[in-house]
Amino acid sequence: MPTLAAETLQSFVEQLFTASGVPADEARIVTHNLIGANLRGHDSHGVLRVPQYLDFVRNGDYKVNVPLDVINETPAVLVCNGNWGFGQVQAHRLLDRVIPKAQALGIAAGAASYCGHIGRLGEYAERAAEHNLILIATVNNNGAGQRVAPPGGTAPRLGTNPLCAAVPTADGPVVLDFGTSVVAEGKVRVHYFNDRKPVPEGWLLDSTGAPTTDPSVLYEKPLGSIIPMGGSQAYKGFGLSLVLDMLSGGLTGGQSSHPGAPPAKGNNVVFLVLSPAHFAGIEALLGQSTEVARFVKSTPRAEGVNEILLPGDPERIAMAKRSKDGIPLETGHWAKLVEIAEKVGVAIPAV
Repeated sequence: MPTLAAETLQSFVEQLFTASGVPADEARIVTHNLIGANLRGHDSHGVLRVPQYLDFVRNGDYKVNVPLDVINETPAVLVCNGNWGFGQVQAHRLLDRVIPKAQALGIAAGAASYCGHIGRLGEYAERAAEHNLILIATVNNNGAGQRVAPPGGTAPRLGTNPLCAAVPTADGPVVLDFGTSVVAEGKVRVHYFNDRKPVPEGWLLDSTGAPTTDPSVLYEKPLGSIIPMGGSQAYKGFGLSLVLDMLSGGLTGGQSSHPGAPPAKGNNVVFLVLSPAHFAGIEALLGQSTEVARFVKSTPRAEGVNEILLPGDPERIAMAKRSKDGIPLETGHWAKLVEIAEKVGVAIPAV
């Protein structure tokens, strides 16, 4: 399994993008998002996506050098069309415009349709937290990427529609970032493209609704589905996914899940930004958020448990380790990057 320093991988992947016709500024933003996911242990949203993104560019599904067009704007709301530009680029442009609105008014919302895959949502929430702001975010797949069946169903109807929120504390933000299915589709993708390595039990159902560990059920007909979050109460995860799908399609001007949807290629994005300074004050928020976070972390631990972890802690732990030791890549994934490099004439770093 090859392991590369984050800086080496960042430079290499940026060159893969630019050599494939992606402008340097867009290549930097996209690569930073992907490497950030790898550093935090979310390989499903990391450089695994590079071949997929470049296929979208070659096929004309993703556009480069396209604007984020404003469709509607008020002092507190911004609605845009991403024109199928790179999702990370358009999502940061959206946040660039929404943060000042929230700082001025206390609350602001941004929505963008037809963006490429925007990657790890936590990146945007962490950016807001740096300004002592709270970001609540969700996306859908513009009606495509239907992976999740309703409880009792045998055919997928919804995407894995994630929810993200970050709350600043004196010890760093608590970053909640999860899909509403039991596992992110990208984590199944990792298994599928790693010689179809079986997934853990409890992730997938086949086309008959029976449990399976075969990741191919998400990508080869007859299609199966990912189980909604919630275990025996999966209706909770499915219900949350349904509402988020409605909001992501309906507030952006894009689409929610619908019959005959094309293959997934990107996201509709909804960002809600809150400024604590306009509520009880940032000191009140930090006081309460820090107190409850420390109180929870002080919980007596069961035997064998070394630390109580809050949302965002596993990512910080992984980032500390991978920043020091390097980012490990599955051999098959590395081979795909090497193949691209050979085609576009980019030097391959030693591993």
